[in-house]
Amino acid sequence: MQIEQIYTGCLAQGAYYITSNGEAAIIDPLREVQPYLDRLAKDGVTLKYIFETHFHADFVSGHLDLSHKTGAPIVYGPTAKPTFDFISATDGQEFKVGDITIKVLHTPGHTMESSCYLLIDENGKNHSLFSGDTLFIGDVGRPDLAQKAASMTQEQLAATLFHSLRDKVMTLEDEVIVYPAHGAGSACGKNMSKETVSTIGQQKQQNYALRANMTEAEFVKEVTDGLLPPPAYFGMNVAMNKSGYESFDKVLHDGMRALSVAEFEVAAEETNALILDTRGNGEFYKGFIPQSINIGLTGDFAPWVGALIADVKQPILLVTEAGREEEAVTRLSRVGFDQILGHLAGGFEVWKNAGKEVDTVKRISPEQFAKEVVIGESKVIDVRKESEYKAEHIDEAYNRPLAYINDWVKDIQPGEHFFMHCAGGYRSMIAASILQARGYRNFTEVEGGFAAIAKTEVPRTDFVCQSKVMG
Repeated sequence: MQIEQIYTGCLAQGAYYITSNGEAAIIDPLREVQPYLDRLAKDGVTLKYIFETHFHADFVSGHLDLSHKTGAPIVYGPTAKPTFDFISATDGQEFKVGDITIKVLHTPGHTMESSCYLLIDENGKNHSLFSGDTLFIGDVGRPDLAQKAASMTQEQLAATLFHSLRDKVMTLEDEVIVYPAHGAGSACGKNMSKETVSTIGQQKQQNYALRANMTEAEFVKEVTDGLLPPPAYFGMNVAMNKSGYESFDKVLHDGMRALSVAEFEVAAEETNALILDTRGNGEFYKGFIPQSINIGLTGDFAPWVGALIADVKQPILLVTEAGREEEAVTRLSRVGFDQILGHLAGGFEVWKNAGKEVDTVKRISPEQFAKEVVIGESKVIDVRKESEYKAEHIDEAYNRPLAYINDWVKDIQPGEHFFMHCAGGYRSMIAASILQARGYRNFTEVEGGFAAIAKTEVPRTDFVCQSKVMG
C-alpha cells in the first residue's frame, strides 16, 4: 500500500493518490488530470475509484475528465445529487482497492453531502482518514458555505458538524493519520495549520474545535465567530463540480491560442474580454496594456483571480511571461475560469514594440516614501488583511483589504492623493491596476510593501483605531 499527498500550494489543496496490489484510488483530484494518468501508467496500476469528499467551492475538481479517460466511477457520500453518473455511497459502505478497504463516513456540517474516507489496511486496521473539509489540521470546515443549498442556518450546520466530529471522527483511534483537503491559506476554514498531516490524537489535543469538554453551544459559537465572507466565485465552482464543465483539454487548447497584436486588439474589442497580465509586479508597473489587471503568477494567483474577477464566465485575454502561458491557463481553469480566448504572442514587449499605447503605475521606493509621507496629514491605505494590519501598521494608516476593493473603491475621493502598500508589493499592485482600470490615478504605490517600509524611520504602531479599519 502506498499513499501520496499531492499538495498544490496556490490553492492550499491536497489530493490523494493511493495504490494497493495493482489498483488505485484518487481522492479530490485537481482539474488537470494528465499527471494522474501518467502516474497510473508509470506504476502499472488501474484506477478503480475516484472519491469526492464533497462539492468543492474553492476549486474545480478533475473528477469528470478523470472518469471519462479511465472509466473509473466517481463516488460521493450520501445526499449528493450531481447531474452526472456516480456511485451514491451509503454511510459505512466499503470499497475494496487492492488489499485495502476504503470506508465511507458521512460527516455532514461543512456541506450536507460531506464525507470522510477511512482507509483500512490489509490487516484490517484503521490506518488513515481522508477528512476532506470536515476536519483540517487545527481547524474544521466553515459551516456557512452550504446554507442556501441545505436551507439551514450556519448555526444549524455547525451543530450538525459538531455531532459528525464527535460521533464519527473523534471515536477513531488516536494513531489514525489525518489527511485533510486543505491547509493554511485556504478560505474553506479560518485557522488552519501550515501542517498538512496529523493524527486523530494530536488533533484532539491541539485543535480548538475538538476539545473533549466542549459543548455544542460552545462549538457553534467558536466555529462561526469571525467568519469572513466567502469569495464570490465559490458558488460558481460548486455548480461546476455538481453539474459538469468543459473538458480541460479544450480549455487548454483555447488558452494556448497565440494572438498577434492585431488579433489581440480585435478580440478585446469584440468580446469585452478582461486583459489579465500575469507578470510580476516589478515588471508590470513599468509598462502594460491600458486597462490590464495585474495578478502575478508568482503568488496566490488563482484564489485572487477568483476573489476579484469572480464571474467565471468572464472572457479573458492573457499577457504572460514567455513560457508561462500554459501555467496561467491551467491555474485559471482550476478555479473555473474557462473562457480564455488566447494570449498575446511574444508578450508585452511585442505590444510596446508595435508602438501601441502603454500605461504605467506610479511606484516609489520605501526610502522615497519615508521622505514624502507626513504622518497625520498624508493619507496611507494599507491593503493587507485586517489581521496583518492589527499586528502592526503605519501610524494613522487606513486598512482597506484588497479582497474588498469592490466595496471601498467607491469611497475614494478622486482629488485626494494617497499612498498605498501591502506586505510586499503583490497585492498593492493588483489594487493599483484595478484602480487605474476604473479611472483612478490619484495614488502612489510603495515598492516592497510594509516589509520594506518597516526598515525605514516611518512611525509604526500596533494600536488599532476602529475608524481606520474598514467597517
